[in-house]
Amino acid sequence: MMESVLNCCYNHSSYFQSAKSVEAFRENIKQIAHDLKLQDNSKTEVRKADNAKEEKIVHHLLYPDSVLFKRWGADLREEEQTVAQNLFLSYGYNVHLGDHLPLDRPIKDTRSPSCKTKTYPKDLPTFSIVLLFMNEALSIILCHPGLAAPILSRLKEDPVFDNINFHDTELLQYSVAADGFDWALWCLYERLPAEWYALKDETAPVWKLSIMGILAADRKFLWKLCPVQESLILERAHKPYLLDSSIAAKRNPLRVAEVRMDDYKYILYFAWNLPIENPGIDFGNVSSRKELKKKLNCKGFGWYIKNIYPNLIFLPNIVGYGAMKNTLKEDICIDQGPLPGNTPIIYPNHARSPQHVFYHSAGEMYVGGLCARWNTADRYLTDPGSGDLPVLEQCETAANKGLNLHWDFKQVSGFLYPHISISFPVRLVMQTCTGRKWNIQHTVKDWGKTKDLEQKTQHSKH
Repeated sequence: MMESVLNCCYNHSSYFQSAKSVEAFRENIKQIAHDLKLQDNSKTEVRKADNAKEEKIVHHLLYPDSVLFKRWGADLREEEQTVAQNLFLSYGYNVHLGDHLPLDRPIKDTRSPSCKTKTYPKDLPTFSIVLLFMNEALSIILCHPGLAAPILSRLKEDPVFDNINFHDTELLQYSVAADGFDWALWCLYERLPAEWYALKDETAPVWKLSIMGILAADRKFLWKLCPVQESLILERAHKPYLLDSSIAAKRNPLRVAEVRMDDYKYILYFAWNLPIENPGIDFGNVSSRKELKKKLNCKGFGWYIKNIYPNLIFLPNIVGYGAMKNTLKEDICIDQGPLPGNTPIIYPNHARSPQHVFYHSAGEMYVGGLCARWNTADRYLTDPGSGDLPVLEQCETAANKGLNLHWDFKQVSGFLYPHISISFPVRLVMQTCTGRKWNIQHTVKDWGKTKDLEQKTQHSKH
């Protein structure tokens, strides 16, 4: 506007009769322009100040207890908070923020520096990516530049996925790890072998004991097995399809156990604390899966433990498992107690793993979730030889200390010797038998006592 005023005035300067008048007019115009510029700058600063005030406004949090708003969302209006919270409950991550991210969102390069120096063949095979969506929000699929070459070069010869935080979609780097699982078939990360560290090459492949939800395979080989690599996996605060995991989360492990685990499947029942005869979960018809296993000439689970996953320990001689209650008060049971610590306690029954007890036919009693892995030992209920409190110790530690590891327990009589009872105020103590009986939740009949399974155990340990 100022420039147009000046031009207009300059073009009409002929109307003035003297150069002095023209010069005076020009000076006035310059002063007006200066004043207008100051006024414009002032308005700009006012707008900036108003915007800054708007940005600093902290709206009332409608959902202060929601994990979604622990680190994000303080600047959202209340109606936006409601939308974000509803989407979060439906899908388990910050869909509201995800919907507002650009399609070409930049992602940081989390590769090891040594990865960037690698070279790969030019004539790599082509590949396709299969993405599985089921009742999920349609989100953006991102991958690192150079995703395909490392994987395709490995496939041609005969990877770690990062994590996206559910609060604010920040990309978090994952360390290299070997995927494994426990006897409940929950996935976990195993320690990397010493041989891998000896290579001193972070780009070297790691021998993994199982695969997780992302895999890459030759298409023909994959189709043969059942008529995806370095990627980003979205961490969820919760799995919206498993808000109640009591049934759904156990159905698939039971199917896998029935098809793949042979006689070892019973340890899965122990780990989930399910009765063997009637687990109360319909896992469906698995006959077609067993036929496929037979057709593919798959090796047995015993071979897998011996040759692929020797860290799993087979426990064939468990004869009782589950919650262990006393007739004195049946709404409480033996509990492993607070961690860290090794003093078992009496606690109201909640049926979760800290209250799982496993009684071995040799008299050993494990308390707490079943580990049965060489690098994560189970803890035994022991008699320390002094005091009135039992303690939980790993087998080797208890043996070195000379602690009693063996308990004479009979489900029918309910006696537990050396005598453990309940005193008031309620606590677990060792004292002379009071006549009160103990009962363990589930018992095993003949399984675990056969010579055949004992031989399998010895075989798997070597």
